[in-house]
Amino acid sequence: MTAPERTDDGRWIVVDGRRWRAEDPSLDAEVATRLRSHLGRARSAVRSGPDDASERRARDRVQLAKEGLGERGTAWWELTEAERAERAAERLASLDELAPPEHRS
Repeated sequence: MTAPERTDDGRWIVVDGRRWRAEDPSLDAEVATRLRSHLGRARSAVRSGPDDASERRARDRVQLAKEGLGERGTAWWELTEAERAERAAERLASLDELAPPEHRS
């Protein structure tokens, strides 16, 4: 898989001509990997949720993961590196608590 095009400042990726906020490049690799894993599982749960309440919970998990990755919420370039790391750690802890039992570490 080819990496998406990035803007010169690195803050955005471009997919099919549309800009999307890029993942925070300063995130610890393990934290980013775990957040992406939660994101993938949450997206899957959105598609396969048996009811509206399950879908809503899954969408909330997507939001937390994307905030942790710096793709939503306050733009990562507006925060200090310490604030970015703290946000990622907080969102990851919340996701770990919310994860279905079979995905808890």
